[in-house]
Amino acid sequence: MSDPKVWVAISFLIFVALVARIGWRIATRALDARAERVRTERAVAARLRAEAVALLKAAEAERAAALAEAEDMISRAQAEAERVAARTAAEVEAQAKAREKMAMDRIAAAEAAAIAEVRAAAAEVAAAAAAAVLRDMLDPAEEAARIDRAVADIPRAFRSAA
Repeated sequence: MSDPKVWVAISFLIFVALVARIGWRIATRALDARAERVRTERAVAARLRAEAVALLKAAEAERAAALAEAEDMISRAQAEAERVAARTAAEVEAQAKAREKMAMDRIAAAEAAAIAEVRAAAAEVAAAAAAAVLRDMLDPAEEAARIDRAVADIPRAFRSAA
């Protein structure tokens, strides 16, 4: 034991043991700190993932609600368009019928006026022809006698009519 190499070897082993012990503590503390950071990061990641899932579900629900509202708006717009189209068609039909009735009334009025004109013209021609025939057939004295008889019959005609 008096050999210095043994003492150097023993000192070296003690030194290595102390350094190893201190190094071991430092390494385990660093590893423990690293493990704690990993656990914390995992917890944060899990919390963020849960929030992301909740936000995704909320966004999907909002999207579904928006889609339902859009479909409802579309169906209401289609129904309103159908009502407007039906109302417009009914108005157009009513206007067409009114115009047709007005045209038929005008045609009937024109026919009545034409018939009245024809009748008046026919009456004038008939009266002129009758006058000509009567003028040719009757003499003035006989005509005066007939007029006197017709005038005398007027009061009797009014009494029998009443």
